[in-house]
Amino acid sequence: MKHPLHLGIIMDGNGRWATRQGKDRSQGHLEGLKAARRVTRAAAEAGVKFLTLYVFSTENSGRPTREVDFLMGLIGKHLEAEMDFYNELELRVLASGDLEQLPAGVQKSIRRVESATREHSGMTINLALNYGGRDEIVRTFARWQARHPGEVPTEAALSSMLDHPEVPDLDLVVRTAGEQRLSNFQLWRVAYAEFVFSSKLWPDWTAADLDAALAEFTSRKRNFGKVMAVEVEVPSRN
Repeated sequence: MKHPLHLGIIMDGNGRWATRQGKDRSQGHLEGLKAARRVTRAAAEAGVKFLTLYVFSTENSGRPTREVDFLMGLIGKHLEAEMDFYNELELRVLASGDLEQLPAGVQKSIRRVESATREHSGMTINLALNYGGRDEIVRTFARWQARHPGEVPTEAALSSMLDHPEVPDLDLVVRTAGEQRLSNFQLWRVAYAEFVFSSKLWPDWTAADLDAALAEFTSRKRNFGKVMAVEVEVPSRN
């Protein structure tokens, strides 16, 4: 089996990493950015075509104001500071989520980066920012109702109105830091995704960890609800 077309990563453990190091949580988020860069490069080089990173959930806004403000500033600065990296690997950058609720400066950075990388032909990075799976489905249905009031949509119709309908369903979801739950991540697109859970905290992740997750994926048999043909051994006539 080939590597996943679409890989999603729930990047967990930044705060715990900082606590174990005796550092402020902000340092954990900075180290998490470094890990995201390492893993993004490794995914692109491995041939993954779409990578969705769970950067900031709708629930994360309930964290202490100081931490949320730090994260928003970090995201806004980091997005544009990485343009050389995007250009080097021909990465196309998208953002999914309720972006209108983000600070104006972060919204501007998103628009500039999306525009600057629009024609890139390498891997697509989909940044889940102020993102919630249920929220995306609700917003998608609202878009449908605005265009087709009173009509009942098909699955294909709703899929065509997701935040970025060109991004396919997930093949593999990786979650770090020992947690084994979805946490409202990409609920529409995970219908037939495989899952790999790692005990390693996100800031400690390297290309080798990604390679191991991809190898685990290639060992899985994906039936998509169907019964696969079973090889039958024919007895020898000897």
